[in-house]
Amino acid sequence: MNIKKASKLSIAALSMVLLFGNNAQAQNVMDQPVTSAANEAVKKGWSPSLVIDGVYDRIPHINRPLEWQPIREADVMWKKRVWREIDTRQKQNVAFRYPGDEFTGGGMFIEILLDALKKGKIKAYAVSDDRFTTALDKQQIVEMTQGTVDSTPVEDPITGETIIKITRKDFNPDLITKFRLKEDVIFDRNLGRMVTRIIGLAPVRDIYEEDGTYRASASMFWLYYPEIRDLLAQYEVYNPQNDVARMNWEEFFENRFFSSYITKVSNPFDNSFRDMNLTDLDALYEGQRVSETLFNKEHDMWVY
Repeated sequence: MNIKKASKLSIAALSMVLLFGNNAQAQNVMDQPVTSAANEAVKKGWSPSLVIDGVYDRIPHINRPLEWQPIREADVMWKKRVWREIDTRQKQNVAFRYPGDEFTGGGMFIEILLDALKKGKIKAYAVSDDRFTTALDKQQIVEMTQGTVDSTPVEDPITGETIIKITRKDFNPDLITKFRLKEDVIFDRNLGRMVTRIIGLAPVRDIYEEDGTYRASASMFWLYYPEIRDLLAQYEVYNPQNDVARMNWEEFFENRFFSSYITKVSNPFDNSFRDMNLTDLDALYEGQRVSETLFNKEHDMWVY
């Protein structure tokens, strides 16, 4: 009888240890802030919370992109190269302009790219060549990401003389209103469907005169997309519908959750729609026509 009582007491004691031990372990987890690669601040003056900013225990999100399935040349029945533009001012592309939080890196999408460039995580290529033949050096990237140098005449408060003060304008991420994509659209007979692979990505900056008049838009640089997929997988995309159901930027691009329009398709003269002296509206219509042609091409592969 004493042995049975001792056994019951031992089991009860063990249960209490396990119960309180698990609670203590859970409490220790709750006391620690969530850390992940995406917590690295990409915006000056922004830093993640030192405690868990929420009511539930969120685990670190460490993401890795899935490897692309190799495509053999013998399986390529049809191919077309396409250039697109993503307008971040459109409602479907609002994620590009989200100012950021702990899991989005604390900055807009362009700030994530610029931060990675300054830290040497990714490589940028000259804007004049989307074939990625000329890589930009560190000084060129610094000049591009730190803004422009400006000289302003000011009066010295002591001597009263007019002196020239050199200032540097901070980079304004709101000026990045578009992103250009270079893609290959391929019909893979091994998969039996059309496959779209992004080759390059280029941010487009709006240029204004001193009086605030809009002058033009120009690409800043080109990024080779396969080289930045690992980086994009570390930062989450803001979801306006649900704060829990978020994906990373690599999934966002691969699943094509953005809205875009075609601006150029491979042709003998390498001309974009604007080079063909088309108006902006006619260029949109031409891009829509090409988009429907690509869709019908996959359909025709099966029907006929």
